[in-house]
Formats: sequence, structure tokens, C-alpha cells
Amino acid sequence: MGTSGDWSFETLAIHAGQEPDPTTGAVAVPIHQTSTYAQDGVGGLRGGYEYSRSANPTRTALETCLAALERGAVGLAFASGLAAEDTLLRTVCAPGDHVVVPSDAYGGTYRLFAQVLERWGVQHTSVDLTDLDSVAAACRSDKGPTRVVWCETPTNPLLGLADIAALAEVAHEAGALLVVDNTFASPYLQQPLVLGADVAAHSTTKYLGGHSDVVGGALVAADAELGERLRYHQNALGSVPGPFDSWLVLRGAKTLAVRMDRHCDNAAAVAAWLAERADVAAVLYPGLADHPGHEVAARQMRRPGGMVSVRLAGGEEAALRMCERARVFTLAESLGGVESLIEHPARMTHASVAGTALEVPADLVRLSVGIEAVDDLLADLDQALG
Repeated sequence: MGTSGDWSFETLAIHAGQEPDPTTGAVAVPIHQTSTYAQDGVGGLRGGYEYSRSANPTRTALETCLAALERGAVGLAFASGLAAEDTLLRTVCAPGDHVVVPSDAYGGTYRLFAQVLERWGVQHTSVDLTDLDSVAAACRSDKGPTRVVWCETPTNPLLGLADIAALAEVAHEAGALLVVDNTFASPYLQQPLVLGADVAAHSTTKYLGGHSDVVGGALVAADAELGERLRYHQNALGSVPGPFDSWLVLRGAKTLAVRMDRHCDNAAAVAAWLAERADVAAVLYPGLADHPGHEVAARQMRRPGGMVSVRLAGGEEAALRMCERARVFTLAESLGGVESLIEHPARMTHASVAGTALEVPADLVRLSVGIEAVDDLLADLDQALG
């Protein structure tokens, strides 16, 4: 059963790369828990497998599925989202090169640029990606050329929106690749490659895995040649997921569409409820009409997503109190699981950007809205704010 371009997203998620096992007929992809493979003579690889760092059948199934969901040529799975980012940047950049990054980048990504790659000789410039003229001005074409425009949309944790199609034109005009971190949206809500991006990146720990029980990352390349370059470096650098982790992400992907619809339903209700409260200074959610990226979200996303950030009128003290009082919303980092999470980015996920231009407001609380009964979520927020 091969994949088909006529299949819907939901069908691809369940079937792409996941044909029944030819030997046993098993419907679920097996967990190939092996490090090495018997060869049919010296150099005679059986099915193309020799060593599980290079390739593993369970991982192959996941990578085939990811490529289908993002409508790309080559999908690659990694041990974490940051491992995927690092492999990508070491593939397309060399010492002396330059990268444009968003002015509200995820803290871990900014740390990779500022504390790791900069020491390797890769420079970066932080720019507001909604200002296309500033993005174009930041791109370099001479010494130290810009190799990548790095985009996150929606951003973490301020829920900013960037116009992927417009950014692709700017990046390509400068001779750079456009890479879109699609973690917050997931392939179900947004497909960057269809909009002109060159690579979609994911922390599969989040919505693709969906159950807070696995850490992983992914890259999907629009161009097969770039995809094979990335595959070479995936093997050379070695940050690959094991077969069980690959299986968990693949299992999560099967229900991505139905989970995301519930995440979006609940998040929309939570955002609207919060927007009516006097103790809330601002609600950051692309689905609200007053969000500055509302029109962009409506144009390039299926729905606005399951993440909501809120700034509290009572400042940092009120934000910390809300986090500590929540009960259904679990105080924890990460996002995208079936359970609702609450966190204080300034002291938790984004502590690494404290004191920099990317520092997040101390009165900000980030909510990963899960798939519980929405009335329970609203009651919990009510008592947490009360």
C-alpha cells in the first residue's frame, strides 16, 4: 500500500510508511530493537540496513510519515528538536557564515546560536520577522553570507506570527534558505513547505508525540538533494532516536489531527474567557481578532493552535501565584501533550535569554491547553487567578 498524493492528512498520518508487516501481517509497525543487521555476504545489505545509527526500519517508517505530512521530499528523525536544529545548521553553514533569527526566538534555539554556533564562527542577527524590510536588510551577500533565515511561527512564548510565503521570497532573493520551526502549529495546522519554505523543523516531543512520554526532533526538506545532505550529517553526527522513541512519535502522529482539533477548541474557549477578565492585561492568541498576526494566521494556518499566553495586570507576583495555584494545569515545562500545562517562561523555559534583547516579560504565563473537558480547565483558571 503506497502513499498517494490524493490522500487527506488524516489518512496519511495513519498509513504513510506504515504498511502491514510483509512477514506477519502486523498492522502496527514493529519496534526493531536492534543495533546491527545480518548481511547477505560482505557488503550485501539486506533491505539497505547495516547499523541502526545509519537507519532503522522503525525510524524509516516515522521519517516516511513525517515527509508525507509536511508534503516534503525527505524526512529525518532526531533525538531531540535541538539535535535536529544543530544538524541542519552544521550542514548548511560554515565558520564565517551568517543566520537571521527572530527577535523572539525560543530560548533553547537562541542559546544554540549565541553560546554554541557563535563559538564555531557562525554569526547571527536578531530581527523582527514581521518587518520584511528589516529581514532583507539583515541578510548579507558578501563576506559572511546569510545561509539561513530562521523562522518560528507561532513564536514561543509570545505567539507572534510571521508570513511564511513572504519570508520565503526575501530569503531566496538573498540566496538563503528559509527554515520554519513548525512545532507550535504542527503539520496539521500549517505546512511551511507548501508556502515556500525549504525546511520544516520540529520538536516531535510536543504535538507530534502528543503524550509527554518521548523526546525527539525532525527535519523535513522540500528538496531531495538537500534532504540527502542532511541525511549524511544525521548519520555523521549521530543524534538519532532509538526505535522505541521513533515508534512512540509514529503512534502519536496517527491521532494528531483529532487531538489538534480538540486542542484548538479548548484554547479558543480559554483565550476568549481570559480576555474578559479585569485581572488579565493581555491575551496572546492568534485566534483573537485583536491579535496583530490574526490575518496571517487565518491565511496560512488551518486553525490558530492550542497555545495561549497571558500577561497579568498584577505583574510578576500575580503570574507566579497563578502558576502555583493551578491544579488541572500542571506546572511543568514543554507543551503539546494531551494534558494541560502552565509555566512562567521568564523563570523556566526562557531563563536562558534573561538579560538579552530576547528577554520575555515577567508578568507572562504560558498555557499549553490540553484536551480535557473545557469546563474543568476554565474552573481551574478561575480559582488560580482568584
